[in-house]
Amino acid sequence: MRKENALDMNLADLEKVMFDHHQPKYRAGQIFQWLHRGVRGFHEMSSIPLQLREMLSEQFYTGMPEIVEKQVSKLDGTAKYLLRLIDGSLIECVMLTYCHGNTLCVSSQVGCRMGCLFCASTKGGLVRHLTPGEMVGQILVSREDTGERISNIVIMGSGEPLDNYNNVIKFIRIINQEKGLNIGLRHVTLSTCGLVEGIDRLSAEGLPVTLSVSLHGADDETRKKLMPVAKKYKIKEVIKACERYISRTGRRVTIEYALVKEINDGEEDAVRLAELLKGLLCHVNLIPLNPVRGIGLERPDMQKVNNFKEMLVQRGIPVTVRREMGRDINGACGQLRAGHLELSEKNGGKV
Repeated sequence: MRKENALDMNLADLEKVMFDHHQPKYRAGQIFQWLHRGVRGFHEMSSIPLQLREMLSEQFYTGMPEIVEKQVSKLDGTAKYLLRLIDGSLIECVMLTYCHGNTLCVSSQVGCRMGCLFCASTKGGLVRHLTPGEMVGQILVSREDTGERISNIVIMGSGEPLDNYNNVIKFIRIINQEKGLNIGLRHVTLSTCGLVEGIDRLSAEGLPVTLSVSLHGADDETRKKLMPVAKKYKIKEVIKACERYISRTGRRVTIEYALVKEINDGEEDAVRLAELLKGLLCHVNLIPLNPVRGIGLERPDMQKVNNFKEMLVQRGIPVTVRREMGRDINGACGQLRAGHLELSEKNGGKV
């Protein structure tokens, strides 16, 4: 019998397992608490009867990933992890330390099918979706390694969260449960490249998470140069979906805009972006491109970045330039995994 990842289960799932095995309902809460403390085996659950632990061990595993590599920035302490899952798949997560607490950038897929030109995650395409427990495991292993509490989650690592919709929503609900990690929903950010149907589904969930939309262009032609998804969804459709999200949730939307030299960083781009976002309850996050080897895109100089920002400010658009973190450790999505896979290929599958 193939074992299941116990971290994929929410409290209701565990209660059903207890019911099916004629166990008291309260045991589910105890097991859930143990799992989210980061135990690596059911034998560690000392408050659970031995017979029940043995039954759980026969049917489930605890799902903690293995740290393959860890890099820590000498500039700001950002920690980047390359993790190996039970099937050998490699994923990344990044822990960022701010004055208001620790934030973990979580991956939602192994690879990605969206094909954004500036993103290393898309190399090799989508391998598979991550399960809710594999996303939870990223939090647990990072917390175990650092000994630090993680208070904020951003689902903007490798993968498109809305392309793995059901698993991501279950993950968000699991980490919010009081007996587990108890992370507030307002401390969760979900980033999407603009899957309109997914945004609309999310707005109906009743989850007050922050929606972050990767725009990276103020018109369809510019977006198409950088993001294949722009061929399916016109920019006005994406903005309309943002408007519906704001109307249904009352939450401000973050607009992500990666500045790429001589593609989307001109004054005319800033003017178009300001016009596009006029009246939208949003905040623009300008991101000077984090270059990826072999892609050929460059970042503009900081003077041009600041000029772009100032043009938005003058037109009443709230904007900040993202604080760059982990630059000396290739902090952008997918870079550590991509480098590891390249090295593995050169060495005939061995690293």
